[in-house]
Amino acid sequence: MQHKVRFQLSGMMFLQYFIWGTWFVAMGRYLSEALGASGVQIGTAYGNAWFGAIISPFFIGMIADRFFAAQKVNGILHLLGAGLLYYLSAVKDVGQFSWLILLYSVVYMPTIGLTNSIVFKQSNDSTKDFPQLRVVGTVAWIVANVLVGQMNWGNTNYIFLIPAAASLAFAAYSFTLPNTPPNPSGQTSIYKVLGLDALVLFKDRSYSIFFIGSVLLCIPLSFYYGFANVFLTSGAKLTQVETTMAVLGQGSEVLFLLALPFFLRTWGVRKILLVGMAAWVVRYLLFKFGYEGQTWMLYLGVLMHGICYDFFFATGQIYTDQKASPDIRNAAQGLITFATYGLGLTLGSWFSGQVAGKYTTNGIIDWSAMWLVPAGIAAAVLAVFLVLFSESQPKAGAQPA
Repeated sequence: MQHKVRFQLSGMMFLQYFIWGTWFVAMGRYLSEALGASGVQIGTAYGNAWFGAIISPFFIGMIADRFFAAQKVNGILHLLGAGLLYYLSAVKDVGQFSWLILLYSVVYMPTIGLTNSIVFKQSNDSTKDFPQLRVVGTVAWIVANVLVGQMNWGNTNYIFLIPAAASLAFAAYSFTLPNTPPNPSGQTSIYKVLGLDALVLFKDRSYSIFFIGSVLLCIPLSFYYGFANVFLTSGAKLTQVETTMAVLGQGSEVLFLLALPFFLRTWGVRKILLVGMAAWVVRYLLFKFGYEGQTWMLYLGVLMHGICYDFFFATGQIYTDQKASPDIRNAAQGLITFATYGLGLTLGSWFSGQVAGKYTTNGIIDWSAMWLVPAGIAAAVLAVFLVLFSESQPKAGAQPA
């Protein structure tokens, strides 16, 4: 990859994840403290924040695969996102907020797959280039959360105003990115127009098991996204939580992303995925016992984010690219976005909210009991995956039907 292209794509990844990181981690605290939301309402809002990944990635991936350049579609979506984030900053009603965050997710979530696809199409070695560029996004997430934490903006509308301005800038920047034109193959049909040609990946048994595992593992992941900040702030009474989660959590993500090519070469996909799932079990047990008096366990649980996220979700994006043929790569990234950020995290966020409500008495959550639920789910997914998933050699890509 040319240095100029790498520099441009680094800027792309920085803006993509700075926007998301600024509001996402702090949203639970903002809803709780600024809007007075309950645990169930927080879970619903996070579920809506993911729901757009169910509705739109296939369609947007199809557009970028067959009709328009990916960078142009990305620019238009971020322009729309800027306006929605600005509107969210002024909303005071929890119900209205939940609907607006759903609408925002419809335009933001497809851009995750689009930016991934831009990287993959510009790279001759995605196993090497993708982790190196994706880590820039993690650095941006850290910068965003440190900014919010140090300025104590976690319960203010600045968490939406700042990314609104960044989205406007990214919309303009997208049109300067390397051209990533559509790559249609064969005659266009309704099947292809809907992005369903990516479903050919399910002919591979290993990929089908991976897809199901991705959906299920997102259920315990939802507990972390929706309630870790609230737990560490109001439950464990830690301070500067956004900064802690960024420096320790995303800091470890940087290290493991950089190390991911080495682990892919030496361990292979299957072992990496299994370690990633096991890490979720350990993390939630650390939260449970750390809350009962061992604060160091809480910090260690946050520190494990690099293994938890990179060893399953970043690896899964690379695995998906390896399995897809060039003409369906955008749709394939839409498929994995659908599985994780869409179906899995939407259901998981709703479920985590219901669990939080069940373990709430007089407005106080029984954190020790609640963290056992995602730990148990992650352990069950790990056991099933261990038995059923057998790694096959990456193919040039499945041929579209």
